[in-house]
Amino acid sequence: MSVIIIEQNDYATMYYHPESKIVHHEYHKFIYGDVFRAFLLKGTETMKKYGATKWLSDDRKNPVVSAQDIEWGQTNWLPATRELGWKYWAIVQPEGILAKVTMENLMKDYSKFGLVAKFFHDPDEALKWLESQP
Repeated sequence: MSVIIIEQNDYATMYYHPESKIVHHEYHKFIYGDVFRAFLLKGTETMKKYGATKWLSDDRKNPVVSAQDIEWGQTNWLPATRELGWKYWAIVQPEGILAKVTMENLMKDYSKFGLVAKFFHDPDEALKWLESQP
């Protein structure tokens, strides 16, 4: 399967899987603030451009999400992305315990908006699950 690299920097890489219409990010290290927000919005733009409904978050290397970024995500990024038809979210668990708890709480909050979300330890398994979704 082909993969398009949407953006790549020191903090993260954003991919797009055209056959399965999956936006896929992989963090390389701690990312926060304007860089974090611009990066997630790049994924939202990718969803809009290609009509994607699935997102794979590989968060293994991001040790924590700041409270300000969580709030921004809930009030800005989530509504804009859901409006485009985001339905399925596969999350590869962060390595740090604090980040794991944060992501578990986010998943619960985001599922209230109709997202079907699931945690994984392996990005290949996460990708397979997303590919199996309608």
